[in-house]
Order: sequence, then C-alpha cells, then structure tokens
Amino acid sequence: MLHSKFMNYSEKQKDAFVETVYRYYEQNRRSFPWRDTSDPFHILVSEFMLQQTQTDRVVPKFLTFITKFPTVRHLASAQSRDVLASWQGLGYNRRALYLHESAKIIVTKHNASVPSAPEILSTLPGIGPYTSSAIAAFAFNKPTIFIETNIRSAFIHHFFNDSDSVTDKEILALVKETLNRKNPREWYWALMDYGYFVKKTFGNPNSKSRHYTRQSPFEGSVRQVRGTIIRTLTKQETLSSPELSEKTGLTPDTLTPILKKLEQEGFLIIDGRSVSLRT
Repeated sequence: MLHSKFMNYSEKQKDAFVETVYRYYEQNRRSFPWRDTSDPFHILVSEFMLQQTQTDRVVPKFLTFITKFPTVRHLASAQSRDVLASWQGLGYNRRALYLHESAKIIVTKHNASVPSAPEILSTLPGIGPYTSSAIAAFAFNKPTIFIETNIRSAFIHHFFNDSDSVTDKEILALVKETLNRKNPREWYWALMDYGYFVKKTFGNPNSKSRHYTRQSPFEGSVRQVRGTIIRTLTKQETLSSPELSEKTGLTPDTLTPILKKLEQEGFLIIDGRSVSLRT
C-alpha cells in the first residue's frame, strides 16, 4: 500500500511513540565514546567516520584517531599520509581527505573552533545536510531536523508499517513534530538506539523506504582495490607502478585507470612511473 503523504497522526499517537522510544532508551542506552564528550571537534570526527560505517568498526578507529590528533590544530597540521594511515580500516578514504581539509579551514577561517551553525558546517568539504545537522545537534544541542538509517527505521516501524514506498519527506515531518527541542541531542540518541533495536528485532524497515538501496558487495569491488592501493602506499613512501602492481596483485590494465582517478581526487602524486601519497 502506498502511504498517503497527507495522512495526519494524532497527538496521542505521537506521544505514545515518544514514550516508547524513551522507555526503551532508559533501559538499553548504548555507550559510545562520542556520546561521552562535549568536544565539538571529536564529535565532528565521529560524524565523518560514521558516514556509511557501522559503529562497532568506528569505535576503535575513533579512539586511536583522536589520540593521535586530539585537537583540530593537530589534524590541520598533519600530513595527508598520516591521516590516511590512521583512517585505514574504515574505507571510503575520501572522507579522511575531506576531514583533513575541513580541519584546515576551521583553523584558518574559524579560529580553530568548529562552527555551530549547520549552514556554515555545510560549506566544509564532505559535510552534507545530514552531517551538518547532526554535528549541530550532538556537539551544540541545537534542535536541527535530520534523518539517518536508524531514525528512519524507528519511524517507519511505528507509523508506516503498512506502507511500501515511504519518502523521507513524510518521515522528516514526523521528526520535526516529535523533536525534543530542549534536549535534541538525547532524543536523537534515543531514536537511533530504538531504531537499531527495531532493525535487529523485526528486520530492516528501511526496505519500505522509497530511497532504500542495497550496498554493493565490497569484496572484489573498485572500492576494495582503491583501499588496497592507499593502504600499501601508507606503508612505503614511494613505489613504482610495477612494484605497486606486484604488491597489490593487480594487472597494469586494472591498476592504471584507478591510479589516475586517485590522482585526480587528490590522493596520489604520479611522477613518471613513481607513485606516492600526496603529503
């Protein structure tokens, strides 16, 4: 059944949902290091890492990363090679370069203070509408409106369970109506924890979302090859193309176009047959 976007829910229904979410959260609150800090820079780092990556993979990398780069100034002054080396294991390495560049901009243009306004945060590299709103909510407790996979799961499970093509616009209307504006940070934590529980218990409600797509397999993908190249180059400063081909097990025909793409994206410097990470 296609859900009508004009359907309204009563205050009683919305209040019951809020009560359910908070009741679950009070008894089953998950603990993460980025929830135990008020440092906006650390929360910025966590939001970059959590993009398309599960929390259990992020936790150890986050702790290692902020130990090595405890402040935005430490990160801004670091070499790209060191940032990428610390990022290994998270995938989507472009996020590391975006985070590094964002740190430089925060230092030079914002006096080393992470901006609190979503409209300013969204001007930084790698920060879109969700991430800018999430940083504002979690770092500064601002009542922003946003959605991610666990939030989507929570709302679909309760309000759209009989639907098969739910839009984020429909869900965002309910996010706005149920938001705790005095303490949005805690409410979003509760929503995410409850949505996580829903997915584990009842299956993934996101399959009912019009925007749902399955992630392509990582094994054997171009993403895996790119990660292998970067991981190899973090261990050795410079390699020739044949050496890189031998170490990665990739044929020159496979390797060459990927190297050129990584160079265009700012990861690599290619000088003749020599390949190195950009510093």
